[in-house]
Amino acid sequence: MFYTLPMSEHDPLPIDTNRRRARGAQSNHSGRFERLVREETHDGWDGPEDRAAFRTFVTTERPRSAITRNTSPDVPFDRSVNPYRGCEHGCIYCFARPSHAYLGFSPGLDFETRLIARPGIAKVLEQELRARRYRPAPMAFGTNTDPYQPVEKTHEITRNCLKVLRDFNHPVAIVTKGTLIERDLDILSDMAAKGLAHVGISVTTLDAGLSRAMEPRVPPPARRLATISALAQAGVPVRVMMAPVVPALTDHEIEGLLTAARDAGATAASWIMLRLPREVSPLFQDWLQAHRPDRAARVMARLREMHGGQDYSPDWGKRMRGEGHHAQMIAHRFRLAMRRLGLSEALPPLRRDLFAPPLACGDQLALF
Repeated sequence: MFYTLPMSEHDPLPIDTNRRRARGAQSNHSGRFERLVREETHDGWDGPEDRAAFRTFVTTERPRSAITRNTSPDVPFDRSVNPYRGCEHGCIYCFARPSHAYLGFSPGLDFETRLIARPGIAKVLEQELRARRYRPAPMAFGTNTDPYQPVEKTHEITRNCLKVLRDFNHPVAIVTKGTLIERDLDILSDMAAKGLAHVGISVTTLDAGLSRAMEPRVPPPARRLATISALAQAGVPVRVMMAPVVPALTDHEIEGLLTAARDAGATAASWIMLRLPREVSPLFQDWLQAHRPDRAARVMARLREMHGGQDYSPDWGKRMRGEGHHAQMIAHRFRLAMRRLGLSEALPPLRRDLFAPPLACGDQLALF
């Protein structure tokens, strides 16, 4: 049975643990753009009904454009490609969750169970790279949702995009938690040999139990360290990304995590403080109360200390690292650990001078 309520009168009931097994969010609140909510409720006739678990559904979208542009001073790229909307990895802290509200979905469980694949995006990308006014710069993957989340295994959208970039000799920078990237070492190793590819592997904690709770469908930390090794052995420059650092929960692991990544083959490292924009804050706080109630108050106190008393502040230059004594202490620990371990802050710059559109069907060969 279903009924609707105005958003202001809505008090969502908790979702049974068995129904959201191996999911990150505890709830599925409607997005901020919805005036009404649709809620399931027992009809009162029989005993408690058996409810189906949240399954992953994938729909497809016909993309009109492939390259997303940005002018943010906080990130080192100005263009990116997103093969998927939503992410099955289900990381509870994911800053991309609020983007699902634009699609009429919940940033909660919908974000990790109602995915949108964009299978035609590689063809659109090729068309955009052939534009006369196009000028090459590193193309970023994994800036919003993970390009190597589990559905990539069957859809291969990321792989098809990499084929296009390889054919154009176009530089690419990938960020992922997914070990499926090893499948594409045949492409990435060739591009890396030309100075056209590097990869960032996100490892938030070395604690497998904590990782399973925060990132329920992400490969365990040890497996991600193995992926760093595989990339390094294939000649692909790789950095470890401690993103995010959760104060009072994972910040004690900084030195150990960087050491493990260096030993696996990472040559650079970076970090980002936990960010809780819009719907992410209540989702993360619900998760804290369910999984780490003894730490909940301390984690949120540290975050508010770094954001002027708020859960999150979106100010340029501050949103990625926070400010204040605790933020400065974490930054100082990273600098010292990286210096001691010989880790760089950035990977070598990617080449742009090799960019050359290949001949398309029907093009005439040059005489000279």
